[in-house]
Formats: sequence, C-alpha cells, structure tokens
Amino acid sequence: MFIVTLYYKFHPIANPEKFCRDHKELCTALGLKGRVYISVEGINGTLAGLPEQMKCYQQYVHAIQGFENTSFKDDTCDTIPFVKLIVKTRLEIVSLKSSVAIDPSKELMPHLSPKEWRQTLELEKDFTLLDVRNDYESRIGHFEGAVLPKVENFFDFEQWLDESNLPKNKKVLMYCTGGIRCEKFSILMKKKGWGDVCQLDGGILNYAQQEGGAHYKGKCFVFDDRLAVAIENNQQAPLGRCAITDVPCDRYVNCANVECNSLFLCSEEGAKTYEGCCGKACMEARKRRPFD
Repeated sequence: MFIVTLYYKFHPIANPEKFCRDHKELCTALGLKGRVYISVEGINGTLAGLPEQMKCYQQYVHAIQGFENTSFKDDTCDTIPFVKLIVKTRLEIVSLKSSVAIDPSKELMPHLSPKEWRQTLELEKDFTLLDVRNDYESRIGHFEGAVLPKVENFFDFEQWLDESNLPKNKKVLMYCTGGIRCEKFSILMKKKGWGDVCQLDGGILNYAQQEGGAHYKGKCFVFDDRLAVAIENNQQAPLGRCAITDVPCDRYVNCANVECNSLFLCSEEGAKTYEGCCGKACMEARKRRPFD
C-alpha cells in the first residue's frame, strides 16, 4: 500500500530557490514521486510513497518555521500514480495571474468544515454554490446544483467572474479539489464586491473522507495518473460522455498521438475506434504510444 498526499501552505518564503533545492534533496533521498511547486507565497504539492516515507516527509515539513500546521490530505492506492519527482519554483503556487493584490497568508476568508458544509447545503436555500475548478474536472463530478464555469484554466476565472452576473448580495459557497484555488478566488471575489464568501475546508477530498459522498455526484478529478477517484456513494452511472462514442463515461485518457496528448473522456469502445487517439487525424500521426 502507498500513500498519496495533497497539501499546500501559504506562508512567505524568503529564498524559494534554496528552499526548493533542500526540498528536492529530501524528497529524492526518501524516494518520493510527485510534484511540488514552491514560490515566495508558499508551497503546493502532491506526493506519493510508502507510509514510513510519507511520515518522514510530513514531519520534515512540520518542522519548518511557519509550516507547522500544514494540512496533509492522505489517500491510499495500490501503485504510485506518478512516474517521476518534480520539485521546482514558480511565480505562484497556484496561478490566478490576477492584477488584484492577493495574499492568502494575510487575508483569510471563512472556511466551512465538511460537517458545516453539509449542514449548510441541507438547511439553507439562498446561496450560490460555485465550483472553482476547470470544466474538464467538473464534467465528471460536482456538488448538486453548483454553478460550473466553462473555463479551461484557473487563470481564466477572473474574466469569467467579471462576466458572470453572479448576485453580490447572496452568500457564495465555493469548493475545489483540495482548497488551494478557493483560498485565492475567495479573496478576489471579496475584493470585487461579494460580501459573504466562504469555502469548503480541505476541498472535495477532505469532504469525502469526513462526510462521504452526500450531495456530490460522480467522481473527483485528480492531477496524477489515477485521473479520477470515487466520491459519490454507490454511483450508478458516469456523468460525462465519451468524446468518440457519446456513451456515458468518466474515464480520462491522453491522446496516443504524442504531439497532441489531449486529455479527453474515452470509453473502451472509443479507445478501440481510434487506437487510443482522440480522432482519425491523430491516429495517422507518426509518433504514437502503443495501443493496448
């Protein structure tokens, strides 16, 4: 059994390059795989390894000044869903690219625990439920009744918001996979005039661990080789549809044409139709991954 952990922490890092080198050295020594992004605003990562390896890593992070209360969302899996380790610096640990000054380490919007979130969904009526993920993520799973923006990247959300006509006098409940995107977007909404904004603490993954799949339909997209994990209790049918055959489907694959590599929903029959490619043109490409 392996542990996959998802985490982030907004806390100023004076020397991201050195922090990154030290971090990569430790992760390499422990034999971990996954992705870790570091910037002046903090750290954002998803890593996998054996339980004892992950315990050592988490103890290391908690020993760093300012990162003592970093929250790790752990899951188990039979294989490590990463092929390598990537540890590098970025301008932002999650890229909103906003012209509005946003600092989640100083400006914290209200968080609802999974229990409070469920109670709010069940007892209150007058709110806007907002999915702060890319459209290919919400396509295979989301909370019932949520607004699902048609955007391909997180940095597209500000333009979407400006054009959305969402009522500013209504409570906003927002959620994402693990919480990091909501940390920034909730502040942005507040600065743009939305008065009552709060987020699901720990995101969908934390909610699933504590409250199960209540009020959630489908699966949750994850940024590793699993691509999707089960959330809804006793799910009867996929929410998405195969891009080739249009049958119900929640299995994402990358196009076998290496130069295309597009991510698309694909059923088994659809995969056979174009041998793992997203269309006929890619099927005729010279560089293709072997089809199994």
